[in-house]
Amino acid sequence: MNDMIADAEKLATKAHEGQFRKGTTIPYITHPASVAKILKEAGMDAEIIAAGYLHDTIEDTDVTLEDLKILFGVEVAELVKGATEERDPSMDSGPENWEERKMHTIEYLKMSATWRVKAVVLADKLSNLRSISKDYEISGEELWKRFNAGKEKQKWYYGNLVKSLESVKYHMPEEYSEFAQLYSKVFEQDS
Repeated sequence: MNDMIADAEKLATKAHEGQFRKGTTIPYITHPASVAKILKEAGMDAEIIAAGYLHDTIEDTDVTLEDLKILFGVEVAELVKGATEERDPSMDSGPENWEERKMHTIEYLKMSATWRVKAVVLADKLSNLRSISKDYEISGEELWKRFNAGKEKQKWYYGNLVKSLESVKYHMPEEYSEFAQLYSKVFEQDS
């Protein structure tokens, strides 16, 4: 099973080569590696950790769901699919479309995602909020210029994620608690 994790790390590193974190020169692979580390530290199994490495591959690279099924099996592929934001390429621009995609994600997590998918999503969003929190301390309100949707929309989205992911706290209590606390620190300190 550790081979699965090592293979997932290799594929994610190759697939995300040349990509960078939003508004930075930090290689993108640092994010999937952070997600996998969060999942490993939470005691998750090899499939979930592998999905952590691979969670952005079908959304942001040429890797397909079929590739993941062949290389890692149906379970990992389904976890990645569940953690991937549904996208209609004809609707990729504009703030309304961003909100529609985010609302779809929130509803899916609330209504039908398994706890295993929620674990991957929680680790993904916790990694993002850790970065946002750190960058916010350095850049202040300038940070929000990096995002297509500004601070208020990000606050709306992450606030809904705190609610939608609440049930996974039974599997990842420390991570969920940190996620909720970071949300408050980043978005509610000035409110």
